[in-house]
Amino acid sequence: MSPTQASTAELLQRLSILELNPMQRDAHRAIGTGKDVVLVAPTGSGKTLAFLLPLAARLDAKAEGVQALVLVPARELALQIEEVWKRLGTGLGATCCYGGHDVRIEARNLARPPALLVGTPGRVLDHLESGRLVVARVRTLVLDEFDKSLELGFHEPMAAILRALPALEQRILTSATDLAELPKFAGVRSPVRLAFVGGAASEERLRVVQVRAPEADKLDTLFKLICKLGDSSTLVFLNHRESVERASAALDARGIVNAAFHGGLDQDVRERTLAKFRNGSARVLVTTDLASRGLDIPMVQAIVHYHLPSTLEAYVHRNGRTARMTASGAAYVIVG
Repeated sequence: MSPTQASTAELLQRLSILELNPMQRDAHRAIGTGKDVVLVAPTGSGKTLAFLLPLAARLDAKAEGVQALVLVPARELALQIEEVWKRLGTGLGATCCYGGHDVRIEARNLARPPALLVGTPGRVLDHLESGRLVVARVRTLVLDEFDKSLELGFHEPMAAILRALPALEQRILTSATDLAELPKFAGVRSPVRLAFVGGAASEERLRVVQVRAPEADKLDTLFKLICKLGDSSTLVFLNHRESVERASAALDARGIVNAAFHGGLDQDVRERTLAKFRNGSARVLVTTDLASRGLDIPMVQAIVHYHLPSTLEAYVHRNGRTARMTASGAAYVIVG
């Protein structure tokens, strides 16, 4: 550890955390061995800190250039990781690159390369191909929400980025759900596998309730359910952007203060929307699966599945927004 770097205890103190939880301790040890690591743990269990702390110890404050690359499937997750890194106060630079952000700003940040780069695959590849980003000294790669970032739609940019990392020594994969098989281009070799999922305790904290809708159009049932939930902090999941806008408008017309959130909104609108939900200005967030991963939204008390997702993994990630850590919560499934 460089003399300019703080100890783990000092870093935790800056986050007002007394000690690591068992998952974070095991992850810290496993990542510290230098081996590839696959970590599967529930949403809200602290996976971001689980990989950032050992990264802080691994990075060399005297070295130049990007040393670690964190790839994520969504810009909100990238921004959240960057924020946690800043709060740690390691003294090591970090920058964030994602679609929708001003490329000129990112280019200026990359002109003096940070030790840590966090970004989405498409934007990181764009910087690589344009020559704005040099990754010759990247030794550590983190794939956060790897089950999403290694999906078929991300294969081409992910494979291209991995081919461009000649000095890569360690791969760290984290998510709340696993993949049956990792694609070969990921290059994961005999990984240490850590699984902290399921268990009776987590199932007992989450109550799943089926709500019958008498009509094909479930908006009236959604309205009545939201009224019954009262002031509960609630996420309503739908499968399409157009459906989100329609449901949000219908609730608004009936006097339910809510906010719509989906990938079709401008980044500044999305950030303001999340701020309203976090501070309680809007107790209901009507959203696509964009809000099911990586977002720092504490104390969500209820999940409503207006539409069921297409995969079990998406269902798990949605429900993972509530009943986090030791808290309890409920998931309501509206069925026709």
